[in-house]
Amino acid sequence: MEFRQLRYFIAVAEELHFTRAAERLHIGQPPLSHAIQMLEADVGARLFERSKRWVRLTEAGRLFLEDARRIVALSEQATATARRAERGEAGELRIGFTFSTPLTPLFANVINRYRQQYPAVTLTLHEMATVPQLEKLARRELDLGFVRPPEDALPDNIGLTALREDPLVAVLPTGLALARKKAIGIAEMADLPFVMYPHSAGTGIYPQIFRLCRDAGFVPRVEQTAGEASTIIGLVAAGCGVSVLPGSFERIRMDGVCYRPLLDAAATTTLLLAQRKGEHAPLVQAFLALASEAAL
Repeated sequence: MEFRQLRYFIAVAEELHFTRAAERLHIGQPPLSHAIQMLEADVGARLFERSKRWVRLTEAGRLFLEDARRIVALSEQATATARRAERGEAGELRIGFTFSTPLTPLFANVINRYRQQYPAVTLTLHEMATVPQLEKLARRELDLGFVRPPEDALPDNIGLTALREDPLVAVLPTGLALARKKAIGIAEMADLPFVMYPHSAGTGIYPQIFRLCRDAGFVPRVEQTAGEASTIIGLVAAGCGVSVLPGSFERIRMDGVCYRPLLDAAATTTLLLAQRKGEHAPLVQAFLALASEAAL
């Protein structure tokens, strides 16, 4: 059975006239009659009753028409879906993001605009640290990732696009004398205990804090670790130590904690969009275009 035979059958069933059906299909009547005969042979049932003056559907033909219409409709839907996907208007886009990313206005702007412009695309968002994102991108388990500069070399097939620079801030207990200053240098935190992400979390901020501290002449004394930024901030509020986080976390307000700008020139972090090199999937390219435009 050929797909065109279904289209021919539907036309004859709707017109109940071979000549009109042939005109509608822009083919000759003999080829149409032959195609219907071949279809009946394939199906193993008579689909039409014919006379010189009329054409009628048999009961088998009436039931077959229902399924034939569904098959043709599904085929048309599949074709339309494939074409939308080719234009980047349908499908699934898997995006990773670091813990601080949702607190940046750029992220909300890009996600909202993408959803509005491409409502047929399913956005699947995954919160995870930078290193796991890069690993999943390399294994094709993610399509894009909002990341911070990684400590180690990138996988060979991963490229980065810079979106924005965020300042790093000191996170301090409000009762600390240092908290009375409007801005501080990281060297002023040398004798204080730190609360940080664990090294195993694979965050980009962990090695950067150590570099800043080493450049200031000390190694941070890490007394507490936590896998969530909100937990780190809560531990600082509880007097367990101090921390350094991207400035976007200032949106998290908590009693007993304050944020102070760092005076060190290197106390910034870049929000990057990671993708596989040579990736030309329309879904990915459309998202990249929106993100790059929002970053301007």
